[in-house]
Amino acid sequence: MRDDPAVEPMLISGAWKFMPRRFDDQRGTFLVPFQQDLMRATVGHEIEVGQVNCAISAAGVIRGIHFTGTPPGQAKYVTCLAGEVLDVVVDLRVGSPTFGRWDSAVLQGVGRSAVYLSEGLGHAVMSLTEKSVIAYLCSTQYAPEREHAITPLDPRLGIDWPAKGPAGTILRICLSDRDAAAPTLTTAYEQGILPAFV
Repeated sequence: MRDDPAVEPMLISGAWKFMPRRFDDQRGTFLVPFQQDLMRATVGHEIEVGQVNCAISAAGVIRGIHFTGTPPGQAKYVTCLAGEVLDVVVDLRVGSPTFGRWDSAVLQGVGRSAVYLSEGLGHAVMSLTEKSVIAYLCSTQYAPEREHAITPLDPRLGIDWPAKGPAGTILRICLSDRDAAAPTLTTAYEQGILPAFV
């Protein structure tokens, strides 16, 4: 049982992993998956919620790498409600010292850890179990004209997507048509669609 929330910075500036306050007893578990005060103390501002998304995915499904044009961009606070996922943050900000680098965190429905990523960062999530459920707070509403993607299989990024799930099951990567056809990081850079580092 942990009765105090914890926060760890990720390798990419502007991204943090939150481990929520939780209480376990004979009835089960009570969690506080999000606290605005803790967000403000960590990030320096509150997250304004424009939309809440929920995705249920089969094992092996990768959603992303998605990002939103800046300004205004879109910050996200992502948590796993059931199952297990690999959450990946990619620095797509041109001029950033960590441009092209990525970091990841395993999020589980049991612990309900969360990842926060600032505007301008790319995001992808891979389902490691059947019917994993993620929910995420978004700072802005969906605007198709500002939505972009790069392929999660870009060899330049070299993201280490797991080949096996937590129970040892083989994971077969499954992408949407949009994500499968998405450009590489280099092509997106040449197209001028990547956000700038500010």
